[in-house]
Amino acid sequence: MDTRQPLDARASLLMLSLCLLWSLQQISLKAVAGQASPMLMVGLRSAVAALLLVGWMRLRGERVVLQRAHWGPGLVVGALFALEYLLVAAALQLTHASHVVVFLYTAPLFAALGLQWRLPSERLDALQWTGISVAFAGIAIAFLSRGPGAQALGGPVLLGDLLALLAGASWGATTVTIRCTTLSTAPAAETLLYQLLCAFALLVPAAWLTGQTHFALSAHTLGHFAFQAVVVSFASFLVWFWLLRHYLASRLGVFSFLTPVFGVLLGIWLLGEPLEASFLAGSALVLLGIFMVSAGGWLRPWWDRLRDHPQTVRR
Repeated sequence: MDTRQPLDARASLLMLSLCLLWSLQQISLKAVAGQASPMLMVGLRSAVAALLLVGWMRLRGERVVLQRAHWGPGLVVGALFALEYLLVAAALQLTHASHVVVFLYTAPLFAALGLQWRLPSERLDALQWTGISVAFAGIAIAFLSRGPGAQALGGPVLLGDLLALLAGASWGATTVTIRCTTLSTAPAAETLLYQLLCAFALLVPAAWLTGQTHFALSAHTLGHFAFQAVVVSFASFLVWFWLLRHYLASRLGVFSFLTPVFGVLLGIWLLGEPLEASFLAGSALVLLGIFMVSAGGWLRPWWDRLRDHPQTVRR
């Protein structure tokens, strides 16, 4: 029997806090990019978070085991996670952190399309297809309706935005892999451990091979590193998994669209990032599309009434 509950005030407050923390992730990486390589930062934070996760599991009396049946999909998921952050690190060198947050959080769209293809139970309905269409129209507007200042931060903003979008696709592919393989029945901590270990094993060598190993030892960079490793990669995911055990996942997922909203606002406030009107308009459509795809359970009754009795809904 499923004992998970609808959202209450505590769960809503925790989800708002998580969305704020996750939006600060890219802001933090961008803020210290000149002193610490984002690629190296993510690789090293993954190692620290993996050690903390193992310690937490041992403290709770849980076995730290990577089951043989999960090795294949676990390595695929770990590689996709590492690719996601390799693309994020590259994108942050070229474009604004607020852009990266928005395009990275297109992941639910790619996940929905992949699951629609792989699982009959995940077929998209008319509302979700409409949401995907709206979101991709927003992406097109954000990409194509650019003003003259499309060069910044030492490289083309457009390329950075494209890399961030590909990172969102990689994240979506991670979700599809987890849902469609034996990892769907694996403990959440085991899946997270695959991701953290692969990120460390792949991103640290990648940073060395590409000459992105700068890491200034100062209170400023170490403070950001502690935030990334302890708060974002470890503590926030423990809270997320606790929420998934106690509350309905579909209701929690509705909050996901708030992360890029916070990311845009914090990018303007904390980093002083300029934003073009076309990007804001495109982002608004992207967020609306994500909300329509993620919040199908809440919106579907209204959508059905609108489709079947449009005059009644308007009154």
